[in-house]
Amino acid sequence: MPSIDAHAKASIERTGKEYRDVHEWIDKDEAKKVERHDITKIPQNIKEIELRWGEEGVREYIQHIHDDIKKRLADTLAYFGIK
Repeated sequence: MPSIDAHAKASIERTGKEYRDVHEWIDKDEAKKVERHDITKIPQNIKEIELRWGEEGVREYIQHIHDDIKKRLADTLAYFGIK
C-alpha cells in the first residue's frame, strides 16, 4: 500500500490539500489499521471521519481506500505475471 507520505502527496495533487491527519488516522495505528481499511466497515468509519474532517475528509478516506485497493490488486496481478 502507498505510504502516508504518498497518500498526502496524491491528495495535494488532487485537491491542493494534504489531508495528512486523515491518512495518519487510517494508517498510523497498527492495531486499527486493518479495521480502517475493511470495506465492510466503511459506513461506520465514514461517520467518525465526517465528524472529525467533514465531507472533504470522507472523500479523501474513500480515495485512500481506493488507492490502496488499486495498488494491492496491481501488485497481486504482477506477482502472477499479469500486467
